[in-house]
Amino acid sequence: MEKKHVLSVLVENHAGVLSRVSGLFSRRGYSIDSLVVCETSDPKVSRMTIVVCGDEYILEQIQKQLSKLEEVISISKCEHSATCQREMALIKVKARGEERGVIIETCNIYRAHIVDVSETALIIEATGSEDKISSLIRLLEPYGILELLKSGLVAMDRGEKVALN
Repeated sequence: MEKKHVLSVLVENHAGVLSRVSGLFSRRGYSIDSLVVCETSDPKVSRMTIVVCGDEYILEQIQKQLSKLEEVISISKCEHSATCQREMALIKVKARGEERGVIIETCNIYRAHIVDVSETALIIEATGSEDKISSLIRLLEPYGILELLKSGLVAMDRGEKVALN
């Protein structure tokens, strides 16, 4: 049964690592749903949050292939209940006249922020779970979404566990 899996991968922070990791996925025919990379508190280490769909066998194969890369320091599967998972979206929505007030109220309910205003549109920044972001997008669709940008999922362990093994 195909399921969404979130992996947190710590890697050495140097040129070419992202290319090697993404190349591994493409060579094996695995699809990446989202990939977010950033430097950690240690500038020598980056964290990759990788979202993939597949069954347990595919997940196991991905983890085995990743662990073969010399730049990979550690791989953790992010269980939803043990991690804080968030996504960020920028949504440009048509907004004229009376519609503006309704859109702003909708944003307030979702704790989203208006980050840019023009005569004909608003740009909204929303952060939260994938479900929250999707729900907000569905409510804004009737007004006309002009552009949509989502960051991809990021995840962090809830406890004091430190993944630098």
